[in-house]
Order: sequence, then C-alpha cells, then structure tokens
Amino acid sequence: MSEPLTLIDKLWSAHEIVRRDDGGSLLWVDRHYVHEGSFHAFSQMKERGRSVAEPGLTFGVADHYVPTRGRDQAIANPEIAAMVHNLEANTTESRITLFSLRDPRQGIVHVVGPEQGLTLPGLLIVCGDSHTSTHGAFGAYAFGIGASEVAHVLMTQTLWQKKPKRMRITVDGTATVGVGAKDIALAIIAHVGADGAQGHAIEFGGSAIRSLSMEGRMTLCNMSIEAGGRCGMVAPDATTFAYLKGRPFAPNGDA
Repeated sequence: MSEPLTLIDKLWSAHEIVRRDDGGSLLWVDRHYVHEGSFHAFSQMKERGRSVAEPGLTFGVADHYVPTRGRDQAIANPEIAAMVHNLEANTTESRITLFSLRDPRQGIVHVVGPEQGLTLPGLLIVCGDSHTSTHGAFGAYAFGIGASEVAHVLMTQTLWQKKPKRMRITVDGTATVGVGAKDIALAIIAHVGADGAQGHAIEFGGSAIRSLSMEGRMTLCNMSIEAGGRCGMVAPDATTFAYLKGRPFAPNGDA
C-alpha cells in the first residue's frame, strides 16, 4: 500500500512535469510575481534572446524599494527611480500586468496577490522574495526564488526544484485575548529554534490555526521563514473561500 500523501505532496505531484535521476523535478508555475528588484532577471532573459513564456501568469508590483510617502512626486533616489522605470518598461514590453505606483491596487506584493484574488488554493506560486511563503495561507505551494530562477520562470514558466522535507505543526486550543498569529509563530520558533524547520515545507494545522483569519494565516506562513522553513501552508477551508469570494481575479459563477 502507498503511504498517505500530505497536502504538500499532493501539490508537488500535481505540478511535477518530469523528474531527473538526481531527484530534481521540473515544476509548472501557476503564478509568478515580480517586483522592481527583478530587473536582473529580465536582463538575463534579454541577453539570451528570449521572451516571457506566459505573460498572463506573471504579475508585477512596485513595492520593494519604493518610498512610502510622496507618491505623487518623482522618486528622489535616482537608482530606485531607475528600477521602477525598468519594471514599467519590462512589464509593458512583455505584456505583463503591473500594479504600479499610480495604480490604486498597488501595495505589498504578498498582499496584492490575495487582495486581488490572484493567490488561490492549489496553485504553485513563486516570487523573488523569501517571504513568498505568505501565500501558503491559501493552501498554495509558495516559496521565494533567486534572480537566475526568476529568469528561468520568465522564459519557461517552469522551475527546477528538489522536493523539501515535510513538517506538520499542530496548534490546538483557543487563543486568549491579545494573542495573535505572530505570537503563535514566535512560540513555534521558540520551540523548534530559528533553524528548526530548515529544509522543510511546513503545514500548519489544529484548532488554533483554523480559528485564525486569513490575515492571521498570512502572518503565520510569512514567518515560516523565520523558523528556517522553505515555506508554510494552511489547508483551505470555508474561511479561505469566503475571503476569496468576489475578488477581481478569483473564479466566479460556475467556475
């Protein structure tokens, strides 16, 4: 008899295209988020004479280096201004949807995805930022990647990965007043250590986790990285689907 599969196992299997003898797997990527720091990857792509394979599955957000004040003014730092300009030029040239500084939907990339209904259960999501694990709150397999990997995804919509070890963290009980998701995350880190989940994909479960709001689950999965984890995930439930209902990019009607 085959062993039962974890949620992470199931998502990995659903996205695995081929497996090499060394254990590396080529995975299909459902959502790719890029930010103004991704200009290195676009440059690598252009140097190889390639173009974006699936523009409709990549979304840009100017959020990593941009100022939080004076949005209606020119960016004073010329290097940051150039990065934002390059993101606008690269996304326009590649027909990628961009949530620019002038777009009212713009914000932190790991918040924009959920707010717009782009982050959905069952998707494989990557971004050039370690805290991409935030999207795991929706039952997505989400993790951060480096510049060369961003370029690979842009050119092929795929990514070579080795399957991480799996870790289940169960938190039961009812949180008292004043105890939130960050407190739960810090308690977990205190228990397992700052590198206790190194090399692992974490699935969070238990009654205390199920009682969290989507924002709380996002905080928890975001902080998986602070425990050394590769990513974090919470199984989708009624809370998940209620949050996504009516979001601009989320499925509606029969879908």
